Parts: sequence; structure tokens; C-alpha cells
Amino acid sequence: MTVTQGNDPGTELADQNLVTLTIDDVEVSVPEGTLVIRAAELIGVEIPRFCDHPLLAPVGACRQCLVDVPDAGNGRGFPKPQASCTLPVSPGMVVKTQVTSPVADKAQTGIMEFLLVNHPLDCPMCDKGGECPLQNQAMSHGRGESRYVEAKRTYPKPLSISPQILLDRERCILCARCTRFSEQIAGDPFIAMAERGALQQVAIYENEPYSSYFSGNVIQICPVGALTSSAYRFRSRPFDLVSTPSVAEHDACGSAIRVDHRRGKVMRRMAGDDPEVNEEWISDKDRFAFAYDRQPDRLTRPLVRDPETGALEPASWPAAFLAAARGLTAAAGVGVLTGGRLTVEDAYAYAKLARTVLGTNDIDFRSRPHSEEEAAFLAHAVAGTGVGVTFRDLEHAKKVVLVGLEPEDEAATIFLRLRKAWRHNGTEVVALASHATRALEKVGGRLVRTVPGDEAKALGEAGLEAGTIVLLGERLATVEGAFTSALAAAARSGVRLAWVPRRAGDRGAVEAGCLPGLLPGGRPVADAEARADVSAAWGVPSVPSTAGRSTDAILAAARAGEIGGLLVGGVEVDDLADPQGALDAVEAAGFVVSLEVRASAVTERADVVLPVAAAMEKSGSYYTWEGRRRPFGAVLTPPHALPDTRVLAGIAEAAGRDLGFRTPEGAAAELAELGDWDGARAPKPEVVPGRAPRTDPSDVVLDTWRRLIDDGRGQDGDRHYQATARPSVALLSAATARATGVREGDEIVLRTDRGAVAVPVDVADIADGVVWTPANSNGLSLLRILGAAYGDVVTVERSTGDASDALSGPPHPHPHAAPLDERGPDETAAPAEDAAPADEEEL
Repeated sequence: MTVTQGNDPGTELADQNLVTLTIDDVEVSVPEGTLVIRAAELIGVEIPRFCDHPLLAPVGACRQCLVDVPDAGNGRGFPKPQASCTLPVSPGMVVKTQVTSPVADKAQTGIMEFLLVNHPLDCPMCDKGGECPLQNQAMSHGRGESRYVEAKRTYPKPLSISPQILLDRERCILCARCTRFSEQIAGDPFIAMAERGALQQVAIYENEPYSSYFSGNVIQICPVGALTSSAYRFRSRPFDLVSTPSVAEHDACGSAIRVDHRRGKVMRRMAGDDPEVNEEWISDKDRFAFAYDRQPDRLTRPLVRDPETGALEPASWPAAFLAAARGLTAAAGVGVLTGGRLTVEDAYAYAKLARTVLGTNDIDFRSRPHSEEEAAFLAHAVAGTGVGVTFRDLEHAKKVVLVGLEPEDEAATIFLRLRKAWRHNGTEVVALASHATRALEKVGGRLVRTVPGDEAKALGEAGLEAGTIVLLGERLATVEGAFTSALAAAARSGVRLAWVPRRAGDRGAVEAGCLPGLLPGGRPVADAEARADVSAAWGVPSVPSTAGRSTDAILAAARAGEIGGLLVGGVEVDDLADPQGALDAVEAAGFVVSLEVRASAVTERADVVLPVAAAMEKSGSYYTWEGRRRPFGAVLTPPHALPDTRVLAGIAEAAGRDLGFRTPEGAAAELAELGDWDGARAPKPEVVPGRAPRTDPSDVVLDTWRRLIDDGRGQDGDRHYQATARPSVALLSAATARATGVREGDEIVLRTDRGAVAVPVDVADIADGVVWTPANSNGLSLLRILGAAYGDVVTVERSTGDASDALSGPPHPHPHAAPLDERGPDETAAPAEDAAPADEEEL
């Protein structure tokens, strides 16, 4: 038997050194360096194991995978059984597993008996019961009865190693999977093995809690019930759950997940196995942030504003469709604003409705600070280009340069792949940033110190060369000339560029044509041939030929009375460049239709509110930052909400038009038939680099981004998860601190003409004249309070003691769990806040 690889299953590994050995009388050839346990899997023999994991370095901790090796390939065998998870193959080796060797079988049975000596027999109440490798292998490779009659070792339980991870130490079999994952994969070694012998146990550092964006993975890879989730503990049994594969909706990485649900309610989410994207890991955001769609403010009925009372009143779906169609078609111009939650099918429905029913190119998905340069870059270099740079490319790149991107916060799966690339292939990671973050240190990265706004000039210092990949974050939209310079650098040096947005729906929105100058598939609005192509495909005489307005321009036009209607789908106001100005625009617009999952500041002001399905309640697909389509099916089908696509089709039909589809599947088929544009591309941007200068010593440049765990509404509903959010802090250099009279530990006030926020300060190794603080955490939204984004100038001053009074507007409510030292033992194991009564949901 010979191992093969590649797209053609008949292609042999001619470019690798193959080693031939015999396992259970079957000859097999595998690449040099393959472990015996992997070679056995290729012939269908599963050797029992606990510590082994294909993505972790072998450690041989549990010894459950012992095999008999009568011949190591040199005519001599090993005198005792060997751990197959640490033993590389060698030419001529002969291996006997438990299938053919009584020696191996006896060794495995003996190890299983040792593992069960102190393991509690609490399977009926253990969360792992029903999906436990120890349980399964005790039945297949253990003794029928235990010979151990003495008292078992016990510990106080559970130990809360973080607000969302609980540890039952007596269940631990010391496989070291959790500690190896934390150290090798996530780079967060806050847990480790302590003590020796019978006293050995998993422990946490005394002065550092287990703080990791990827901590939930240790729950999934734990082969027993030692590590459990605070929110899921005692909530269900695996055999009560229905499992559905899906795709994570929180970022542009498109991680594969498995959604486990019961009685119409999602109970937990697990990482899926997809070697091309997320391998077997997901962030805590993808794992735990799924309760947002079952909050008390969930919209469950269409609402139409009564013209006499001014109140939103429940209405039937047909009546709401008719009201929306009449209001939008009667308005003197309509702007269409779509947010980052949309699937590509939903985005396509908005794009087609805008052009064929509303007759406008005033559509933009960028519900965040943006620029015309960015729109030109997306139309020229991103839309309709297919799959470009991939996760696998990152893993094998010579160098990866990060510009305007902090991957651990903004694209967590990219961070994991960069860490793997650095550890396994020596990939150099370079960040153009004001300071080196902990994430950059975890990938062995190099910092090119840059003041926000100077990225275009700093690109030349990154050492761009062949084999380099440059990842461009969406924050560059506020940096004049950044995208222009990146394109020029790529043309000069041959480096590859990739745009990494923060939201799951952004790349799909680009492909679907949710930009004012772009039609689906990368077709420029300004190109007559492209317009004719779309018109023919849609069966309409023509599509609007005048480029539309951006999000900011649409809102400004609404405030000025230049357009009379707004169609808004999934926009978080606090994400916009001017949140208050956006609300003023909604107030000023003559007619507003909002398609939303939960009540919001926009739905409160809308004339028609249409409840739409959340990500797990509809089918569709996201496009990853790579350009890879990630389809998924509906997990649940709520009776009170419809997909955006169906709602928009209903509005079109009420207006006497036909979108040509009613379902996400129909929209996907039409978009696929339309295909990508192979004609002339939109012109590339031509913007001269520049940045607003500081005019006063107390003025500093704002460096900021949204952390992975912050105040986004898509993370509401799990207090254990929210309790892991990192505290807000402002970073200043020593020189900047001295210039502004600030000392370590002070509270500073960041001020603009819009308002002020007070934040504790840390003096750090950051560029002079720069302050960094998170964009939307712990109730402090910089855009809402300060009206300031990345690269803007703010004033820094030392707090006088009552700086909290300077906050402009009340903090955004954000429930947190109590500190660990203030919790009782029962509270750490409490179910999530939204848990149903015990007789319904708990065991």
C-alpha cells in the first residue's frame, strides 16, 4: 500500500522519501518521519490514544497507544511495548498492534486500568458522557471489572480557571492536550502541569488568569470531562443534541463550526474540521457568541408606523411588504445601507433591488469609516478576482506584512495560521504599527514602528520582496494613499496583496455589488458593456449609469433632504463614522425601512420594521477574505422571521416587480450564472499619501481597533464569555506621557470637539505622539462619544479626578460576571443567564 496526495488520488508521493514497513502483516509505504500511529490509521487500524492529536507535537504522556515492535527495521526489536504516537517509522519496521499482538493488547489494557484508578465513575453526570474517548476506550480496551477498591483521589470542584472554563481535576488523565494547545497553538501558556507523580495536576499561574481568545478549544480537545464550559455545564447530553455543520458569522475567516441544538435552541458550538481554513480550531467568539438572537429585544412581528398615532404597530407580512414598497417607491430617491452580517445571497438581493426596483446606485455595505480610495481599490483589485491569497499560502510564505491589521483581534484564524507558519516554517511576520502587540510577539514578529496615517510611507521599510504577502486591514480606509501605495509596491516588487475586512459579509458584499460604483461580479457601473451585461441577465431595459453615493454621502444627503428614503439592513449605528449624524439622518429621512434581527436605534425610528433571520436561521454563504465561498444550511427555522432575501423579494413583488428569486438558493444560482466580469476592470486608485499634522503638543494621533471581545451586539447573551473581555486601557510612550503631564497608573481624558472619554493609562513602548485605546469596549465607543477613528487627532490631558463626568453620553450597558474572587462555588458552575427553568433545560 502506498500513500498518495494531491488532487489526483493516483499521484504518488514521488517527491518525498517513502519508508516501507509492515503493520499487522500489511505492508504500507509512508513519507519519512511519519509516526507509527498515523501509518496504522492508513490501513484502517485505530490504535487507542488520549494525548495524541495530529495538530499538536507528540508527547507520549498517556501511554495508551502502546504497540509491540518485534523488529525496528534493523533485525532487532524493542524489548517492551512502545508508544506509537512518538515512534517514527523506519525501513523494514514490523509493528504489531492490539489487533494481532497479545503483548500490545495486554499493555493497553493495563494502561487503561491505571488511568481509571483515580478517575471518578460519574459518567451519568459528566458533561463528556456520551462523547467521551475514555468512556469508549474503557469499553473496547479495558477490563470488565475493576480490581481497585481503595478510595479514589478527590479535589474541591470545580476550579474556575477563567470565567468560562471550569476544571474538575479528579477527572484529568494528564494527557497534556490543554497545556500543549495553549503553548503551541494559541501561544497563551497560562495553564501548565504542576507537581509530580500522583499529585500532578493542571494548574494556572498564580498571578495570571487563563486569558486567551482561544480557550474554548481546550474544552473540545479534552478527552475526558475535566474541562467544561461554564455556560454549557449540566445543560444537555450529546445524545439529546442535533448537530448541524455551519460557518462562523463573526469575522471574514469563515471558520467551520458544528452547531448543536435541542428543542429549537442552540446549546453549544464546536469547531469543525477544515484543513484548508481553520483546521480544528476556532476563536472563543466563534464558539461562545451565539445567544445574541434570543435576547428580549428580538423582533418577532413586522411593524408598521401608524400615521395617526405615530406608533409602530404589528402588521401582517403582506401588509408590511405593501407599506414598505409604497413608501420606498414614492420617496424622492432612496439610499440602501447594508451591514456586515449579510450573506452573499442577501447582499445580492439588496444590490438587485436597488438597481431594478429603486432605480439607484446609492448602495454601500461599508457601515464603518471608509473612503473613495478604498472603494476604488475594492472595485479594481478585489471584486470578481476569485480566490487569491489563501490560509495555506500564509503558512508557506517567506514573509507576511500586516498593514492596518491586528489579526488576533480582527481575524483570529489568520493569527493561528501565522503562528503555525512561524513555528513550523520560519515565516517572518512584519507589522507596520505604532507598537508591538502581544500577538505580534507570539508570532516572533518584527515591528516597523509607524504613526497611524504614515503606513503608505512605511511600506518601503518592510522589506518587500518576492515571496512576501501583504495583508491590508480595513482600517486603511482612513489612511490617505495607503491602498494606492500598496498597489504600487506590489507592481514594483511582485508581492501579493490581500484585503482582510473584519466582518463576515464584507467580501461577499463586494462580490454582490453593494458598492456605489460596482455591479455584481466586479462589473464597473461606469462601463457601458458591464451595465448591458447585467441588464440582459436581469431582464430589465437598463440599470442606473450614474455612480452612487457612499454610506457617509447617503446619510449626509438624507440629513439635507436630498433623498427621501432609506433601506437599512443590519447596520450597527456605533460602527458608523458619525453615529449621531446617522441617527439624525434616519430622523430626517421621509421614509425608512429597517430589516433587522433585534430592536435597535434604527428600528425605533423606522416606518416599517421587518424581522429577519439570524445567521443560524437561514441558508446562505459567506465569502472569506481569501475569496473562498463558504456555504451553509439553516440550523433552525424560526416561525417569526424570514431571510433578508425573502423579505426583499416580497417588497419587490408588492412594488409590482420580480427579483427573479425568493430564496437564498435562488439568489445563489442567479449570481453564479451571472459570473465574474472578464472585461475592463475599474481604474485603480490614485491618491497621494498624506496625514493631518498635529498642531499642539497635547494633540496625539489615535491608534485604535475593535478587540475580538468587545461591545458588539452580536456578542450579547453569555455573561461568562463577556466576562473575559479585556479591560480598556490607553497606551502612551514615556515621552508623550511627560509632554502631557501623565504618569503610569493615571487616568487620562481623550477629548475632541464631540466629547471626551476617561481611560486608565499604561506607559508603554509605543510611537511618540500616539495614543492607543480599544475602539468599542466596556461601554466606551470612540466613534459614538468622540467621533474619532483610526488616524484622527485627539487631545490628551491628565484627569483631574472627576474625568468620568466628562463622558459624553451614558456608557453602553454590558453585563459582566462577577470577579472570580467574589463568586461562590455554586456561581462558577451556574448555567447561562438565559437558561430555562430546571425542569425544562437542566438535567
